[in-house]
Amino acid sequence: PPPPAAAAEGKDCKVAPRQIVWRNVILMALLHSGALYSFLLIPKAHLYTLIWAYMCFLVCALGVTAGAHRLWSHRSYKARLPLRIFLAAANSMAFQNDIFEWARDHRVHHKYSETDADPHNAQRGFFFSHIGWLFVRKHRDVIEKGKKLDLSDLLEDPVVLFQRKYYKSSVVLMCFVIPTVVPWYFWGESIWNSYFLASILRYTIALNVSWLVNSAAHMYGNRPYDKSINPRQNSFVTFGAIGEGFHNYHHTFPFDYSASELGLKFNPTTWFIDLMFWLGLVTERKQTTKEMIKARKERTGDGTS
Repeated sequence: PPPPAAAAEGKDCKVAPRQIVWRNVILMALLHSGALYSFLLIPKAHLYTLIWAYMCFLVCALGVTAGAHRLWSHRSYKARLPLRIFLAAANSMAFQNDIFEWARDHRVHHKYSETDADPHNAQRGFFFSHIGWLFVRKHRDVIEKGKKLDLSDLLEDPVVLFQRKYYKSSVVLMCFVIPTVVPWYFWGESIWNSYFLASILRYTIALNVSWLVNSAAHMYGNRPYDKSINPRQNSFVTFGAIGEGFHNYHHTFPFDYSASELGLKFNPTTWFIDLMFWLGLVTERKQTTKEMIKARKERTGDGTS
């Protein structure tokens, strides 16, 4: 809960003091210091180790984009059990809170975007929406609004409940042990290089790429679908976050499984979901019609394409 001073000052998030979580500050400082050191190891590492680190990045990214985000937060498509198990494991590799908590906070973010109930309210500035929100206790509005959401679909999914119950052990295994052991065991990479490159550096980059969706994609770019909201189309974020940078579209049509207009758009997450559909592991992909998109652009867009 917020300190008495914050309660006395009401809901003005720009002046209300926050209780700093020093543990998170210290851990993130150590993590980013380790990531910076990791760059020095790249010239000494085996090429396979770098390829493996990138593969781990793609897997953990899908655990967030195709899993926690598009499947469990927005229910934009349905996935069969084998795919849900894979996405839950990939989500543990991403280490960004368990699926239940991630989806709950993301639903609050959409329903109360850019208010005190938004966990990473971009109105508080780039630093806060990028990483600063992790350095302070959640605003009381985030907690109160989150409790009022219907999360029954998450509680009815045994995969979500299993991952939540064993989250810590699954994170240790998926985020740190497997990425480190594979290069050491299969092609003789040193444990030191494996740990810092495939675990620490990969994890830090994946975190910052995800955070850019909350920060840069809410501040920089055009708004062809709805100029009245903050989220923007950001090509840089799209490339890094494998398709999550079409953010003005996504906040306008959050139910769309592609989170963007289809066509020649760069959206690896959509390609993955389409592949799973072709394999029979995905059903009921929700999509915005061309007529709806055109009408919305004409009514509320900023005139850009």
